[in-house]
Amino acid sequence: MRYGICTLEDFEVRGRTVLCRVDMNQPVDRSTDTLKSVHRIAACAPTVRELSDKGAKVVLLAHQGSDIEYKNFYCTRPHAKVLAELLGREVRWIEDVCGPTARQAIGDMKDGEILLLDNVRFCSEEQTLFEMNLHLTHEQQALTQVVAKLAPLADLYVCDAFAAAHRDQPTLCGFEQVLPSAMGRLFEREYCVVSGLMEQPEHPCAFVLGGAKISDAFMMMETVLKSGAADLVLTGGLVGEILLAAKGEQIGDGTRAFIEQSGYGDFIGKSRSLLDRYGDKIVLPADLAQVVEGRREEARIGSIPRDFNAVDIGSETALSYAERLMKVKTVFANGPLGVFEAEASEYGTKVLFETLARTPAYTVVGGGDSVTAAKKYGVTGKIDYMCTGGGALIRFLTGEELPVVKALRHAASAFPPQ
Repeated sequence: MRYGICTLEDFEVRGRTVLCRVDMNQPVDRSTDTLKSVHRIAACAPTVRELSDKGAKVVLLAHQGSDIEYKNFYCTRPHAKVLAELLGREVRWIEDVCGPTARQAIGDMKDGEILLLDNVRFCSEEQTLFEMNLHLTHEQQALTQVVAKLAPLADLYVCDAFAAAHRDQPTLCGFEQVLPSAMGRLFEREYCVVSGLMEQPEHPCAFVLGGAKISDAFMMMETVLKSGAADLVLTGGLVGEILLAAKGEQIGDGTRAFIEQSGYGDFIGKSRSLLDRYGDKIVLPADLAQVVEGRREEARIGSIPRDFNAVDIGSETALSYAERLMKVKTVFANGPLGVFEAEASEYGTKVLFETLARTPAYTVVGGGDSVTAAKKYGVTGKIDYMCTGGGALIRFLTGEELPVVKALRHAASAFPPQ
């Protein structure tokens, strides 16, 4: 047991049916029925292999995409193929989650076999909109169909989905109410590494915040500054642009319009208090970049044209951030600093990740886009710790107890290992 949560060492799994919740959520190419990345599948593979090797009947539950924007909403069929290739053994896939077909397949399993169920978010109770609107307690989640139908077939629940630990959904928090539960190897490693770093980060400690999860980024910024965990916060992307607007700087009508259209306009006013209290530790971009007819154009803060539409930090800012990051001892980075997918707007993110690979500081990077960027710039092996979770990492760093952590701790108390 670690941090009040049971681990795989606490249970004998041979001959037992184990429901294992993983996070295999990856970008999908629908035209070829393939995945554009296998990073998260590779990360959870060791837990699946260990359970199978120990003779467990391994039933995998996973989600793919979000019901909010549907871009990557898809079945888990290609995930089974990738996992089978990584493990070098059969991974059966079934087009059902908790219906009669799934339950029959689970009942027919033999020791060591692996079965991946279909996308759990095909069940309405697992959807993000359901979570956001109903706010079920963990006890109520135990009464939902997916838990009520599957839990009686299982002996143990294992959660290896740290990347989804900030979600409050039945397959993540409901099974712990009715089954002995443990964290898998990936969850254990990520939770313990980040916990240890946050308890005693080596100073000076810098946070680099970009990306698109604005509410989480601002929540985390306030927490780490208030607690003293952060000595410096370097900002880019929408985070930096919102703070510049809060300071009264011109960021361009196009930039401002995008912030408003994205629903983040309120953060301009809210972030003024952050600047008032921690302005000496928050570093804002000194220049920004836009792309006009495929050509990159940069302008310094104070000289931004009204028709400007920022897509990246400027080169002066990127080099200044790089210089600062070479002088600290710990760096947490979450999210790109611009639209790194395009060559004309990738400079800030490229410099950031190349610097993270060179700095003598201990580096922690989190989030799907950050993982993609690290891979794009060939620095994955040079980052000290790559966390599979973006939202989970941010929520954890706010000091908030993650819903899944709370549920796992409950299970450790309610169903102690024998």
